[in-house]
Parts: sequence; structure tokens; C-alpha cells
Amino acid sequence: MMRRIAVLDAPTNLGLRPPTSTSVPGCAKAPGALRDHDLLARLRARDAGCVTPARYDPGDWRPGDGVCHAREIADYSLALAERIGSIIDRGEFPVVLGGDCSVLLGSALAMHRLGEAVGGRIGLVFVDGHSDFRHPGNASYVGAAAGEDLALVTGRGQADLAALEGRRPYFRDIDVVVLGIRAQDEYRLDLQAAGITTRPVPALRAEGAARTAQWAHEQLADCAGYWVHIDVDVLDPAVMPAVDAPDPGGIAFAELEILLAGLVDTPHCLGVELTVFDPDYDPDGSYAAEIVNTVVAGLAPVTAPEAVPPRLLSARPTPSPRRGNGRTTSATERSNGPRGAPGDKSQYVEAAAPDFSVDAGPPADAELPGVRSVEQLGGSPGGRSVGPSGLRSVDPSGVRSVEQFGEPAADPSGERAAEPTGDVDAAGRLPLGGLAPAKSDPLGILGPVHSGPAGVAAAAEREPVGPPASAGPGLLRRPSPTAPDADHPDADTA
Repeated sequence: MMRRIAVLDAPTNLGLRPPTSTSVPGCAKAPGALRDHDLLARLRARDAGCVTPARYDPGDWRPGDGVCHAREIADYSLALAERIGSIIDRGEFPVVLGGDCSVLLGSALAMHRLGEAVGGRIGLVFVDGHSDFRHPGNASYVGAAAGEDLALVTGRGQADLAALEGRRPYFRDIDVVVLGIRAQDEYRLDLQAAGITTRPVPALRAEGAARTAQWAHEQLADCAGYWVHIDVDVLDPAVMPAVDAPDPGGIAFAELEILLAGLVDTPHCLGVELTVFDPDYDPDGSYAAEIVNTVVAGLAPVTAPEAVPPRLLSARPTPSPRRGNGRTTSATERSNGPRGAPGDKSQYVEAAAPDFSVDAGPPADAELPGVRSVEQLGGSPGGRSVGPSGLRSVDPSGVRSVEQFGEPAADPSGERAAEPTGDVDAAGRLPLGGLAPAKSDPLGILGPVHSGPAGVAAAAEREPVGPPASAGPGLLRRPSPTAPDADHPDADTA
């Protein structure tokens, strides 16, 4: 039974700085530009409509005022989370067309609600040319949410965005995998300090896109499922200059296609969002056509006849096996009962969840530390295979201070920091959820384009550190929403 795709437009540009004093960011036009190239017809997708954002108007915002458009972004995130939740309730696969990267806040809120309902944690695969990890702990001021989205969804920053509905963080640090950032990303050391797993472009390319997708699965093996964020600035400006902040050293369209196909080729992938494409820099539509070709090919596993509907794993009473620690645990009994009615999240749960308490998490105004880093990225071997197993965690410590959002500092190879061992975190909680191995893709038609070492990097043991998931004010309660550079001055990193 194939999975049905539902395409939802999220044409917000509220998270970016204005290109000029008299213009607005053009990424709000992206969903329409992609639809013009028959995206829905080629995906055989249901049209899930559009979540319309508020007017773009920075007003008299000044540095030091916090995130610009914060109230509007918060309202938009609540509305977007509601719509994404409705798509998942129908058993469909949401594809969200941004818009800027602030759409991640709405997706993250929807995933936290879902994880709370099934008694597990939802992870995030963050495919982006920039870490988007600017926050008050490592920068002199914040302003553009599209350059701060990863920090916000991991609980860093102002509470009116980072703690919607009292939920903070939406994703725990150990449940995030960052792919495609540049080797000298400005906040790479902060990611490393927080224990957020990263694979920059050089390592991605060395291992290959298919193996990198498999590796990402393995890092999230203790999650009940995961969401995929793709910012098209992960692509090199030589092939995709139509973004607000182009940065040399990205990947190619072919690599993104293989990476996307590997990430979605499992029932544990819950949906995908696409962000930051700006049609203002694509007058003839050629870049929009390339994006559509890549997305259609990359999402082919979702609509393949043998594809299975979304399947979440619930919390387990014991931690899953971890590589290299010699510990074993009892296998979780799985059941594949009939699906419930729309809105009944039990239809996605693959294993019975025991009673457990969820820590309320840090105060809504608490600031959280740093980041984590790893290998880097590259080409792709033939075929796609998926086989999640194991989990890593890193003990966070400290945050690197920077002056505003300046030039990236030169350095490190991006190797992962030493990781502690143990069964529980400081609050005595056990890791929740787990991903069942998915079948390998039989095609194997793409030859390798990398020259790096074969095989997947061994997963190292990690403790579930970082801020605990918030209990929130109720299961899947969805309240109605309340009402650079010279060529690209609206850069979200400026």
C-alpha cells in the first residue's frame, strides 16, 4: 500500500531580514513557483491548501528587540502545526513548501504534540547549508528567526517562540542530526558542545549521500519517528544561487536527491519541509524546475507500491541496545493492528507504551547550552539502504561566544567530542522509542561518486542529555491560532 503525499503551502517570509528598505524577501513566492512546474501532479499528491502568513512589516524593529515578527511567527507556527497534524491524522505524508526556515517551528510543534501522544520522542534530520544556531547565548543579538530556527526548536531563545504551549524543547539535542552545513560553519563548536550530531559537507561527500541517510537513521534509532527539514541552500551556489544566503561548498542536486530518497524510504519518516528557495533570483524558472525534478525523484520511495503507511514506535521500558557497550535489552513486542479513525494516534503505534512520567523540563525562560559535531558529507554509493540501530549522546558543556553573526572562524575537522556512557540522564529518565529496521532499496542503479572510505561510521554511545521533553498542556491539543551580501541582503544569517 503506497503512502499518499499531501502538499501544504507555507509561504511565510517573516523569518528573514528585508532585502532592501523598500522590498520584502521573495521566498514567499516559492510554493507557487514550484506548483507551476506540476509538482503536485507529478507527486500524485493531494492539495492540502495554504497557511497564509501575516503581513511582512518589520516596523521599527532594532537590534536588541529580540526576534523580529516574533508574535506573527508564533501565531503562524500554531496554525501550521494544526494543519500538519491534520494531514498526519489522515495517514498521509506531509510535504510542506516554505517559505523561510521559520516554518520549522510549526513542524516542530506538530512533532512534539505527536510524540507526546504516542509516548515517545520525535527526531529531526536538519539538512541545511547553515546551522541556524544563533541564539542569545552565542550572539550579541538575535533578529531573523530563519537564522535561529534550530536554536529555537531545541529550546534556546525567547519563550514566545521556543516554548509554545509550554513545550520546551520541541526536539531534544540528542534527537537532532544536522547534515550539509559547511565545514567552517560559524556555530559548529556550539553544536558540538550541545551534543548535536552533525555531518558537514566534506564528510557527507566522503561517505556518500546514501550511506549518510542510513547513518542518520541510526543516530535516531531511539526515536519513535522523525521529521526532515531541507533548506535548498544546502546545494552549492553553482547549481542553486536562488537563495537568500548562498554559501560555496554545498552539494549537488544528484546528491540531494539520493539523500532525500534514503531519508524518506522508511515508515518512520513522518514528513518533509522545503525552505528558502527565492524565485526573485530565478527569472526564467530553471532553478524551480531543477528543484521539482529533485523532489519528485527523491520522494519516489514514499509513493512506491510497496511503501507502507507511517509507523511510530512507542516508549520502551528499557533502553535500546547501544553499539560498543556490551549491554543487551529485551526485544520490544511489536503489533500491527488495524488503524484507528482519523485523529487516533494509536493507529501509528507499533508497540505498547508503558506508563511513565514526563519531566516538565526547564522553565520557559531558561537558556540552554551549546551543540555537537561529527564527520562531513559527500557523494553517493549505488542504491539506498536503511537500517536504523543504536543511539549516541554527547555531554553538552559550554557555549562559544561570538560577536554578532560575523565571519565563520577557521578550524576543526568537525570530529565528534568524547562521549560518556550510562543508562540514564541526570533526571533518571530512560531513552524512549526506537526505530525498527526498514528494508533496503533494491535498485542500486547509481554508481558511487565519492572516493572516501566505504561503510558507515560506527555509532558511538551517547547519554540522553540536554533539556527534557516538556509535558505540555495536553495530548495533541491544537488550540486555534491567534489572530548578507550585496546580491542577497535578506540573508537569514546576517
